[in-house]
Amino acid sequence: MIERYTLPEMGEIWTDAYKLKTWLRVELAVCEAQAELGYIPQEAVAEIKAKADFDPKRVLEIEEEVRHDVIAFLTNVNEYVGDAGRYIHLGLTSSDVLDTGLALQMVASLELILEKLEELVQAIRYQAQQHRYTVMVGRSHGIHAEPITFGFKLAGWLAEVLRNRDRLAKLSRDIAVGKISGAVGTYANVDPQVEAIACQKLDLEPDTASTQVISRDRHAEFVQQLALLSASIERFAVEIRNLQRTDVLEVEEYFSKKQKGSSAMPHKRNPIRSERLTGMARIIRGNAVAALENVALWHERDISHSSVERVILPDSCILTHFMLREITNLVKNLLVYPENMKRNMNVYGGVIFSQRVLLALVEKGMNREEAYRVVQNCAHTAWNQLEGNFRALIEQDDTVKQKLSASEIAACFDPQHHLKHLDEIYQRLGI
Repeated sequence: MIERYTLPEMGEIWTDAYKLKTWLRVELAVCEAQAELGYIPQEAVAEIKAKADFDPKRVLEIEEEVRHDVIAFLTNVNEYVGDAGRYIHLGLTSSDVLDTGLALQMVASLELILEKLEELVQAIRYQAQQHRYTVMVGRSHGIHAEPITFGFKLAGWLAEVLRNRDRLAKLSRDIAVGKISGAVGTYANVDPQVEAIACQKLDLEPDTASTQVISRDRHAEFVQQLALLSASIERFAVEIRNLQRTDVLEVEEYFSKKQKGSSAMPHKRNPIRSERLTGMARIIRGNAVAALENVALWHERDISHSSVERVILPDSCILTHFMLREITNLVKNLLVYPENMKRNMNVYGGVIFSQRVLLALVEKGMNREEAYRVVQNCAHTAWNQLEGNFRALIEQDDTVKQKLSASEIAACFDPQHHLKHLDEIYQRLGI
């Protein structure tokens, strides 16, 4: 078994040094497999493992001359190994090393992303528990709708993050695929058993039917799933931005004592982290489009995908990891203002309880269209006045008073009615 390297930081995974390290891991795994099957001497493998090394700067120097990255790498490795180096890369093509090494980078990146995602799960879960019964107004089209709780909103975030976690866990298996099948993928010069053994040593599965490369639908899915996760993060960030607006101010990003919001306006406390997350999500979505463009290669391979992946894979992984760190910190330290939520919920005298009044009138035998007209008239009258009071208008309406008692009207304005199934939702999420 090839020694498992300690998982590095995200940025390190996408350095040239780490990339070359994965290439060497692949080459050593193939040599071990070749020796186990009797294709090369065991003593040669022992010598290769003892001496094999590389110098990233030297690899670049050689590449300047040969204009081929894998050849430059192999040339440098052989400078360390000597004569036994003739057994390295036997029957392989460059993409065997490139694509299998790339799989190791993506697997390592997903491991770190999943670790960060779990931290976000716990942060949202905690806040959802804290604000389970913190009543606020729910909005549709940006307009006040009916009461919810802030915990209920967070429960929706939690459910979405858990779906992302499940998708990424599956993706970590789907992307853990290697390819040691030689030029155009036919195994003409390398035994399929070499691939099977080498991949096992690397904790990868052999690709089912590769060409000269691993088909890029896998890589497209990889970036698409990161884009989907970033879209979820953006949804949370946009919600925070909206709730932090001056005329709403129900939640707010943490603002440190010495922090400044504007060079011109000392009063400003801007949702800069949420805005930053929104911008980063746009980049990753754009990268997902580029990954889809990479799927259609000519015949058994070309390298039009290579230059694209050198940009979109590191950027997408590093950005996603950073976004997870940012949104987790944001959620953990979110400032929540229940009194402002209460104030906003009761604006215009509780117009958000209009459906409860409507249903109460219908239950008393009133025609629905007539009931709707009466309630809407009271609601719109309140809405169009600076100090409009929907509840007062309902209590004063003769038609309503004929159907509903004072206590029945009061019951319509009780927000607890809207929370009666909240515990069922929490139970589904295990909180």
